[in-house]
Amino acid sequence: MTVRGLTPEDAPALADLRPESAWIHASWGGPAGLAASGHGWAAFAKGRILSVACTYFLGSAHEDVAVVTVPDRRRERLALACVAGLTADIRARGHIPSWCCSRDNRASRLLAWMAGFRLTREYVHHATGRALAREVRATLVPA
Repeated sequence: MTVRGLTPEDAPALADLRPESAWIHASWGGPAGLAASGHGWAAFAKGRILSVACTYFLGSAHEDVAVVTVPDRRRERLALACVAGLTADIRARGHIPSWCCSRDNRASRLLAWMAGFRLTREYVHHATGRALAREVRATLVPA
């Protein structure tokens, strides 16, 4: 097994991730964008990506880290190795690595702790998606 930074040649391996893991490269415009970005690390075995960590949100001073591991290879510390490589790169760029996750995401919180991140504050997480109401009725508001 090898853990290393992604290169443009890794785009096909990223594309081979399961569809539910495609979010990891979506913010980079797809597998080719993440592979060429210089902002990702992955664990490989026989040409297959087992875990990948990347900068998910890139700011002027901070880079927020995201990571995904294929289900059959979890709990092998692959994500931790990928995050370690990525955070070293982030620091080398002069940026500060950050980690955001839901307070209910125990696995993500534990991984962040193991990687050296420390909780600074908790927040309320709002998300968009399918509306809860089936029908929205217009209400006239007097001017």
